[in-house]
Amino acid sequence: MSRSEHYFDTMLRHLGATYYQSLHGHGTAADVARAVESVTEADGHRHEPEHPDAARHRHFRRGHRWRVRDVMSADVVTVGTTATLKQIAQLMSERGLSGLPVLSEHRKVLGMVSEADVLRKQERNLGRLGTGLPHRSHHERLQAEGETAAELMSAPPITIHPDAPLGVAARLMNGHHIRRLPVVDTSGKLMGIVSRRDLLSVFVRPDDDIAADVAAVLTSVLLEDPQAVSVSVHDGVVTLAGALTEPDQAAAAVRLASDVDGVVSVTSELAGHRVEA
Repeated sequence: MSRSEHYFDTMLRHLGATYYQSLHGHGTAADVARAVESVTEADGHRHEPEHPDAARHRHFRRGHRWRVRDVMSADVVTVGTTATLKQIAQLMSERGLSGLPVLSEHRKVLGMVSEADVLRKQERNLGRLGTGLPHRSHHERLQAEGETAAELMSAPPITIHPDAPLGVAARLMNGHHIRRLPVVDTSGKLMGIVSRRDLLSVFVRPDDDIAADVAAVLTSVLLEDPQAVSVSVHDGVVTLAGALTEPDQAAAAVRLASDVDGVVSVTSELAGHRVEA
């Protein structure tokens, strides 16, 4: 066996292992899609005619899993380190923004200045003893005395890559109690910004689009006849009906459907398997 044939054989075994893991709840549809892509790339030198399933795999990668770049805004209002508090407050008020990225000369994100950072100036002389108000940290006291973006901003910034799944962005925002995330490239330069409202857009997708993505991922990963399972969606709630060739595929089908962006819940009416997820 040549080196290239050995490599391709290894990739195929990896694909099989990934597929098995997805059926048993240890992998996602995206893992299988990446494995399929790696095999396709490894076999690219053969120049064989494209398999009919290849286009479906590509649709699955683009369609069912949204990325930050799909919802972010590329038109970002920013400030430099020398912007004054009044300039920052005016921008926030006029544009209806809750935060602004602070950039270096080379458009690298140095930090974020938020409404809360600006409002600390308003409370700087407020006595707290006996008021029940939370204690301020040393950094917050310094911010309250700040006059420029460099002094007001929170740093280092919490950022995200444009190819990150929306779930990662949601977890960062919820975990750090922030409303906006700067989107940066690998060098830290600003590409856009994503807000909590942007993430909500996935849940207003048309039901027909969600149904098409669920059908695509079930066909691509479970390798079933598209007619074997019917997919209906109402207000983001997916209902699966029909029969699958393998008993353990029903649970996998529910997990895979749940992984599609915009799905609220999944009801299984598959033969021998009734569950809501």
